[in-house]
Amino acid sequence: MKRRMPLLKLETTAALSEDKRKDLLAALSHIVSATVGKPEKYVMVTVGHADMLMSGTDTDMAFVDIRSIGGLNLDVNGKLSRQICELLEESLGITPDRVYLNFTDIKAANWGWDGNTFG
Repeated sequence: MKRRMPLLKLETTAALSEDKRKDLLAALSHIVSATVGKPEKYVMVTVGHADMLMSGTDTDMAFVDIRSIGGLNLDVNGKLSRQICELLEESLGITPDRVYLNFTDIKAANWGWDGNTFG
């Protein structure tokens, strides 16, 4: 199995209760695992609050940064974009036009874990 080690980092202006944060973390982890094709034990998800402005307004919004060693491509990125936007709209009320997503394929030598790199 190829090393992918996906990371999803969500920054949002939406207020999150502790329960909502935990549910969101779990749902995002599952989406990444299922879509990128890597067991959840290799997936990391972070959710944080950020001060942001988009289109000149501060209506709730989100920025999603997804990084992986391989596994990202046009098809996968499209699926991730759709599923994450649907989840954010359903769970936080953030419409898809208020979500930016960034996808980055990382070289194995540039990803560290457990005192070493994957390269």
